Amino acid sequence: MAEDPALAEFKQGIKLLQKGQSVEALEYLQHAAELEQQNPYYLSFLGVAVGRAQRKWSAAAKFCETALSSKRNEAQLYLNLAEVYVAAGQRDEAVAVLDKGLIYLSNDSRIRRARANLGKRCPPVIPFLDRGNFLNRSLGKLRHSVLGRRLGKAPN
Repeated sequence: MAEDPALAEFKQGIKLLQKGQSVEALEYLQHAAELEQQNPYYLSFLGVAVGRAQRKWSAAAKFCETALSSKRNEAQLYLNLAEVYVAAGQRDEAVAVLDKGLIYLSNDSRIRRARANLGKRCPPVIPFLDRGNFLNRSLGKLRHSVLGRRLGKAPN
């Protein structure tokens, strides 16, 4: 029995993604998603490939969000969306996605590990300023180095 063409394209795209060849993977994943437009896995990994290959973060996130909205009980879809958010510099959104994933899939070790890797952020040093403000960034780095030394984590 011959393999489904969409599945064959998807498998090849995943292999290329794993090798770090996201531009090449993008073609296979696009074709797989075109053949089976309702498959959430194909859409989600297409989002990852778009993000990695083209740096089109909003399009990548849209693919992943669409996939996740159709299948909430699959850990990989949460992980893919979180990867896109982290790569796009939207760490807070990635944390929120993984936290939501833990609500639906509390026993999934991959989501727990990914969430733990993102850690817990301290609040901004000056709360009425944006987290990205120069003062908050500078004072936050200072606070981090001081706390690290106190805990014995930073070199003297």
